[in-house]
Amino acid sequence: MSVLKIAIQKSGRLSENSKKLLEECGIKFSNGISVLKTKAHNFPVEVLFLRDDDIPQYVEQQVADIGILGENMVYEKAKEVDVVEQLGFATCRLSLAIPKEETYTGPGYFMNKKIATSYPKLLTDFLNKNKIKAEIEEISGSVEIAPGIGLADAICDIVSSGSTLLTNGLHEVETILKSQAVIISCKNLDADKKKILDNLLFRIRAVKNAKENKYILLNAPESAIKRICDILPGMKSPTVLPLAEKGWCSLHSVVREDEFWESITQLKAAGAEGILVIPIEKMIL
Repeated sequence: MSVLKIAIQKSGRLSENSKKLLEECGIKFSNGISVLKTKAHNFPVEVLFLRDDDIPQYVEQQVADIGILGENMVYEKAKEVDVVEQLGFATCRLSLAIPKEETYTGPGYFMNKKIATSYPKLLTDFLNKNKIKAEIEEISGSVEIAPGIGLADAICDIVSSGSTLLTNGLHEVETILKSQAVIISCKNLDADKKKILDNLLFRIRAVKNAKENKYILLNAPESAIKRICDILPGMKSPTVLPLAEKGWCSLHSVVREDEFWESITQLKAAGAEGILVIPIEKMIL
């Protein structure tokens, strides 16, 4: 029987979220500090725990069939792989930052400057696009201290909250790439493994849909039903059930997480009462 080999980050920013996603998809596997690979107990996958910057190469060479990692690393390594799904977590950006006392005048600021980075390809692409000549100082870690110790004039690094930049006396001035966790696949996945991947993606999308939506139950007078239905169309239309009290109904529907508070305000204004909001565990569309 075919087994789909999944490469995920062994430790760090993406590791826990990747393992949690697989568990939310009902996939059970063992993981220990020194474990480099493990087979799932109830799904035809084998999980490989690797350095994130090695994952694109392993997938290209078909040592692993698919991988979970950040888009930033996918595009930096530029291997022959396909991005098959955006996962919506581990969001960050690759940005340029300069000392906070410096005034930024646009991309031309970096002309003839020295820039420290762990992402030389993406930085080179940005510089070439803007016709800027600059020296790239490639380092593997602690990029943010480079200006402070005189190693570089600026940095190009991954930014999440920006607090690390502030701590090191820097401020963000240009975003080169917005990134999130993605699934990549090798180019020549055979039919059996493609079927397993499709099954996995079906589960992942059900988990993602659930996280992006809330289930709402509320009571409302019959006179408010039409207006409330306009606010909460749901997947097709809200479910409307009569209550024991004459003239009142219960409505059940789904609302997107990013529209949640605005919808609640509109519902109350329309006459809704007893509003309950319930997380959705899985959502199949």
